[in-house]
Amino acid sequence: MKQIVVVVSIILFTLTGSFAQEVLVRGKVQDKETRSPLEFANLALLNPADSSVVFGGMSDLDGSFEFRGDPSNYLLRVGFIGYDDYFQEISLADRKTANIGVIALSPGATNLDEVTVEGVTSMFETDIDKRRYDVENSIVAEGATATELLETLPSIQVDEEGGISMRGSGEVLIYINGRPSNLSGDDAESILAQFPANSIKSVELITNPSSRYDAAGVGGIINIILKKNQRTGFNGQANVALGTRDKYNAGLNLNYGAEKVNYFVSYSYQDRKTFRESEAYRVNFIPGVSPILDQYAYGERFDATHLLRGGMDYSLSDGKTLSFYLQGNFRDRTAGNELDQRNLTEEERLRNRVIRTEEDQRISTNVETGLSYDYQIDTAGQRLFASLSFSRDDRTQTEFFQQDYFDGSNVEVPNNFLAQINDRPQTSDLWIAQADYEKPFDNGGRFEAGMKGTFSQWRRVQEFSQGDASTGFDPVRVDSISDAFDFKEDVYALYASYRNSVNKFGYQFGLRGEYTETISYQERNATTVVNNYGNLFPSLYLSYDMGKEESITANYSRRISRPSLWSLSPFYRVRDMQNFSIGNPYLQPELTDSYELGYTNGWEKLLLNATVYHRYSTNVLTRVIRLTDDNVAIQTRENANFRKSTGLEVINQVQPLDWWDFTLSANFFYSEVFGENIEEGFSNSNFSWTLSLLSNMVIPDWFSLQIQGNYRGPIVFPQGEIEPLWGINAGIRKSVLNDKGTISLNVSDIFNTRVFKIDNRDSRFVQDRLYNWETQIGTLSFTYRFGGFKDRNNGRDGNREFDGEDSDF
Repeated sequence: MKQIVVVVSIILFTLTGSFAQEVLVRGKVQDKETRSPLEFANLALLNPADSSVVFGGMSDLDGSFEFRGDPSNYLLRVGFIGYDDYFQEISLADRKTANIGVIALSPGATNLDEVTVEGVTSMFETDIDKRRYDVENSIVAEGATATELLETLPSIQVDEEGGISMRGSGEVLIYINGRPSNLSGDDAESILAQFPANSIKSVELITNPSSRYDAAGVGGIINIILKKNQRTGFNGQANVALGTRDKYNAGLNLNYGAEKVNYFVSYSYQDRKTFRESEAYRVNFIPGVSPILDQYAYGERFDATHLLRGGMDYSLSDGKTLSFYLQGNFRDRTAGNELDQRNLTEEERLRNRVIRTEEDQRISTNVETGLSYDYQIDTAGQRLFASLSFSRDDRTQTEFFQQDYFDGSNVEVPNNFLAQINDRPQTSDLWIAQADYEKPFDNGGRFEAGMKGTFSQWRRVQEFSQGDASTGFDPVRVDSISDAFDFKEDVYALYASYRNSVNKFGYQFGLRGEYTETISYQERNATTVVNNYGNLFPSLYLSYDMGKEESITANYSRRISRPSLWSLSPFYRVRDMQNFSIGNPYLQPELTDSYELGYTNGWEKLLLNATVYHRYSTNVLTRVIRLTDDNVAIQTRENANFRKSTGLEVINQVQPLDWWDFTLSANFFYSEVFGENIEEGFSNSNFSWTLSLLSNMVIPDWFSLQIQGNYRGPIVFPQGEIEPLWGINAGIRKSVLNDKGTISLNVSDIFNTRVFKIDNRDSRFVQDRLYNWETQIGTLSFTYRFGGFKDRNNGRDGNREFDGEDSDF
C-alpha cells in the first residue's frame, strides 16, 4: 500500500510539475467593423530565430482561443482566410497566464470585389467532436435542394424515401441553425426539400456528439447553417438558376450593418417539377391468392416553395448582444401518380389488373421566431448564452384516387370502380428554451453547463372516404381508416462538462440527463398511451498531440433515438391498396453506445483523418413487412433486440498542385441486426462500404471545375437489403463582371445510375422493388454580389489590425 501511494505521488508530482511549466495563452479574435467573432482563426507561437511553429491553436465558434506554451519569447502569428497575417512579439516568461486580449480584424485598403481568386480553398475542417463542410461555394449543388446538397458530402447517404443516414446508420437528427425543426413533412426529405442549397452556408456533421448536444439522434447530428452576412454598410447577393425539365430557383440576401446593429434579410424561391418511377415484383406462398404481383408506377410532382428569413443583432454594450430572427417557409405542392398493378398466375398469365390514379394537393406553412442573449462576461472567456424560440406548422393535404378494375381478359369491370378521398391535415407547435454557461480557469480548464427544455405537440387527422357500387360511387366516410392522433412530447435536459489538457494530453468529460414525457391519444378507439422515461448520457473525449498536425483521439458517448410522429401515428396509408403502411404508438426509444478511435496527420499536401468506430444499439427501430392472407403487405415499425455496427472511415484531403485539390473518403463497416423478439429469422448481417470523391480545380483567370462522385454498398435490415448504387456530379464556374458575378453550370447524376433497388425476403413472400427518382438534372446558375458583399471562404486578401483592448501586453 505504501509503495502504491509513493508511485501515485510521483506521477501526480510529475504531471503537476510539467503542467505548471506551461503558460496558458488566451484571447479573442473578432471582426473590427461588426464586432462579430471569427471562428476557426489559426494562432501559432513561432520561434523568433527561424519562424518555425512551436505551439498553436484555433479560435472557437465565439472567436475565443486558448492554448499552452513553454515559458520563453515568441512571435505570435494570427491567420485567417481573407485577411493579412498579424504578428506580435510576446513573452511567456515568469507568468502562468498570458491574456492577449481582443485581436480586432478589419478589411484593408484592397477592394474585396476586385481581387481574383487563383487558389483552391479547403471545404473541410475538423474539430474534436465534429466535421464542418463549407458548402457556400459548392458548384455541383447550385440550384439544388438541401437534400441533394447533403448527398454530395462524405459519410451521408439518402435512401429511396428521402431518409438520411450517416456512416450507414439511420435515425439522424436534423438541425437548422442549431435547432431542431418541425417543418411539415412525413420524412427528412420533405423538410430539407424546402431549403434551396443556395441558402446554406455550411453543414456540420457531428458523428459522436458530446453531452452539450441533445442526446437524440443515434446516427449523429447534421446541423445545417443558413447564410447570414455581417458587414458594415449595405451589401448583398442575388442568385438565379434554371434547371432542366422545369426547375427554377432565385434568391436574394441583403445586409445592413451599423456600429451597434446589424440587420439581415434573405428570400429564396423554388419552382421544381420532378418525376418518379417505381417497380415491384412480389411472389407469395399463400394458398388461394394470385401468387405474383407485378406493379409499375409513374408520377410527377410540382413544388413551389418560399423561404423568407430576417433578423437583427444588436450590441447593447461591449460583450452583450441581443439577437432576433423571424423565418417563414411556405410550400405549395401538387402531384400526380398512376399505378399499373397486375395479379398473375404462376405461369405469369393475367388474373386481373388495376389502374389507380392519384392527385395530391398539399399546402404547408411554417413560421419560426426566436430571441437570444449573448453575454461575454469578461475577456477571459466567461460567457452566458440564453435563447427562446417558437415555431408553428400547419399543413393541409388532400389525396384523390380513382381505381379502374380489369378482368383476366383485360376488360374493364365498371362495377368494381373505386373513388377515394383522403384528407390529412396536420398542425404542430415547438417551443425551445435553453441557457448555457461557460467558465474558463487559469489552469487552462473550461467548465460548461446548461439546461434546455423542448416542448412539442402534434395533431394529425385522417378523413378517408370511399365510393363504390354500393354507394352509387359517391365517397362516404370509412370509419375503420379515418382517425385522429394527438401526440405531445416534452424533454427536460441538464448537462455539465469539463475539459483541460496536461502537456500533450487533452480530455473532456461530461454528463447529460434528460427526462422525457410523452402522451398520445388515438380518437378512433379512444386509446391513450403514456410513456415517461429518464436517461443519463455520459460522454468522454481524449486526445494526444503527437506533434505538428498529428494527433490521436478517442471518445465515447451514449445516444437515444425517439420514435418520430410518422413512426407512431396508427394510420393506414392507402396510396396503394396492395401495400399499406401504419405507425406503431407503442414504440420504445432506441439507445446506442458509440465508441470512436481516431488518428489525424497533416503534411504540406495531404491531410489524413482515420476513425475506427463501433456502435451497439438496443430497442432498434426497424421496418417490418407482414403479408396478410389477402396478399396485402403492411409495413410498420417495431423494436428489434439489438444492432451492432463496426467500421473504419478514412478521409484523405490532398492538394497535389496549387490549383487542384481533392477529398477522397471511404467507410468500411460490418452491420448485424438481431430481431428474433419480433419473429424467428428476423436477423441479418453484412459487410458494406461507401466511397466518396470531391475534386476542385481552379484554372486562374479562366474557370473553376468541381467533380463529385460516390458509391454506397449494400445496407441490411431484418428482411433483406438495399442494393449498391453510385453516381457522379460535375460543375463548372466562371467569374464575370470584374468578379462581382459568377456563372456556373452543373449536371447531377451524369450517367443516371442512382436507382434504388430493395430486396425483401420472408417465409411468406419474396419481393424486389425499384425506385427511380429524377436525379439527372442540368442547372445553369448566375450569382451577383453588390455593396462589397463579403464571402470569407473565397480566399480573398484583406488587411488585419490589432486592437490591444484588455490585453496583458
